[in-house]
Amino acid sequence: MEIKSAIEYYCRYQERSHKEVRNKLYELGCNTDEVEENIMELIQADLLNEERYASAYAGGKFRMKQWGRNKIVQQLKFQQVSDYCIKKALTEIDEDDYWAAARYLAEKKKNELRTEKNHYTKKQKVYRYLYQKGYESNLIYETIKELFN
Repeated sequence: MEIKSAIEYYCRYQERSHKEVRNKLYELGCNTDEVEENIMELIQADLLNEERYASAYAGGKFRMKQWGRNKIVQQLKFQQVSDYCIKKALTEIDEDDYWAAARYLAEKKKNELRTEKNHYTKKQKVYRYLYQKGYESNLIYETIKELFN
């Protein structure tokens, strides 16, 4: 009963992926059958919901860290979230907000590079910054074209 209350608290604290819960149950000393049984009980009690987790994760990482879709997808796949849930979570991100975030990050990076003399190098650094944040190449090109012209 101790494990059951611990894992319920773990799931109530914040949304969790199935992988996180599975790992936590193994940490708590459960065997494979117990892990699967506990996960089924958590799903039935609606404490564990992959779709809800994916939406919360995608929205949070976009709003708080301004991650692009590519990085969000990569991290959700790392958490072994289904493709269906990933696609559904990405629809939660408003397109206008997404473009605005990319423009904001590009402007911020451009301002940081004020001392950079070479125009081409400045564009490359802005591109690489947005790319590592997870934004798509076509969006980055559009943003850079808009920003530097």
